[in-house]
Amino acid sequence: MEDAEKKRILVVEDEEHIAEGIKLNLTMQGYGVRIAPDGIAGLDLWRKWNPDLIVLDIMLPMIDGLSVLRSIRNEDEKLPVLILSAKGSAEDRVQGLRCGVDDYLAKPFDLDEFLLRVERLLARKSWYVEETPPPGPEEPPFPGETYRFGENLVNFTTCQAESMAGTITLTEQEIKLLKVFIANRGKPVAREKLLEAGWGYSGTTTTRTVDNFMVRFRKYFEKNSKKPVYFKSRRSVGYIFDH
Repeated sequence: MEDAEKKRILVVEDEEHIAEGIKLNLTMQGYGVRIAPDGIAGLDLWRKWNPDLIVLDIMLPMIDGLSVLRSIRNEDEKLPVLILSAKGSAEDRVQGLRCGVDDYLAKPFDLDEFLLRVERLLARKSWYVEETPPPGPEEPPFPGETYRFGENLVNFTTCQAESMAGTITLTEQEIKLLKVFIANRGKPVAREKLLEAGWGYSGTTTTRTVDNFMVRFRKYFEKNSKKPVYFKSRRSVGYIFDH
């Protein structure tokens, strides 16, 4: 693969042995990788190199990782960022999400899981995202990153949707599940995968939880919820989204 064709991943990590290990494994997967040892160098490389994904530590010299993330989000809301940090508490994860991170993995981490998360984030970057045309005289502005299917329009920035049911405010779990469906458009998705994406598949959630969310989606987006066009069931598998 020519270097220009490789997906570019910027690793912002001050622990050299971790950074080099990540670079080695990502390079073996065919990615182009560069390392920044501190926050200032990370921001500089981000602007000059234009990576497709950033793997970001939080505890960095010069500028901490969350400050780096905020600076990036001020200019680019769509670039996938994966935080890889020893700070793995629920509070740390929530803070990262508030700053605009796409995924969060605590150290120490499983290499296969890390590589899979990288692959999914890069795939998500290539989703078809339709920019909303200028509003007509009776059409309110709907800014941000959007996805249209049929008469439905979902805005991932505002967490709202426009459909025949009117304006809908979507929950965090609903947004996560919609993104999984869009990323796998036309392919059956198992309930377990949906549970993992929406809730981390903890012992407190069951496959029935997903079924309840499908009832909501059909109510929101289908003309006839009993004869769904977009969100269909697949016996013994799960669900499939297509349009």
